[in-house]
Amino acid sequence: MAKTLELHFVNTGGKTVKLTVESPKEPIDSVAIGTAMDEILAANLFMSADGGDFISKKGARVVERNVTDIELV
Repeated sequence: MAKTLELHFVNTGGKTVKLTVESPKEPIDSVAIGTAMDEILAANLFMSADGGDFISKKGARVVERNVTDIELV
């Protein structure tokens, strides 16, 4: 099962912007995620193409995906 961690931010245009981390370290630590998101905001490293700088945290979530190959006959 593939897992990704999605970090959601709000940009200056009021839109939600998502950063995705593949195969996040287990167990998921919500305090560490919040701290990392604060550091991303403080460093002002990212700008979205459609709305400018990231200005606040909106949320985070883990997404799990199952893939099953189907044999064709």
